[in-house]
Amino acid sequence: MSAGASKALKVITGSSRFEASAEKYTVAKAAASLAGTFPGSTVPKDACRVYTPIGTPDFELRITWDLADNAPTGPSAPQFTELKMGERAVAAADKAYVFFACRSDRLSGSPGVAHIIIGVERGGMPKPPEGDVETLKDAYATVAHSFSLAMAEELRCEKNGGLPATPVLNPA
Repeated sequence: MSAGASKALKVITGSSRFEASAEKYTVAKAAASLAGTFPGSTVPKDACRVYTPIGTPDFELRITWDLADNAPTGPSAPQFTELKMGERAVAAADKAYVFFACRSDRLSGSPGVAHIIIGVERGGMPKPPEGDVETLKDAYATVAHSFSLAMAEELRCEKNGGLPATPVLNPA
């Protein structure tokens, strides 16, 4: 996670400390799983979970990955703000998704491009977001960008999947 993503996690969860998740939740393991699945279709799979420390108010953040057949088309759902990152990035006050294209030697089985979706959303029972909506959107987008960039780097995607080095938080 980038330094910006660490600060964003504090905005989202209210904590600067987190419990360790299972050892299976690493960028390297998520990338290996994705590479092993490509070019097949999937349902969202857990890449990482972030928990607040035991003894503090419960908060779970789920980071997922998925493969799509094509780049996203059509309008985004109304609760999302579109951002200029990758093929598409969208953020809401309780979730964000980054879509990016990856061409890599790690993605065997097809000479084509993988269309990858990284999602960041609050786990557990749905609750209304608490705090400034725009600040929360930026925080979720920052975490989604950080994990997406780490995944693109781990997969060795050409030009990091078209992702910028830092998140673009201005609406598209």
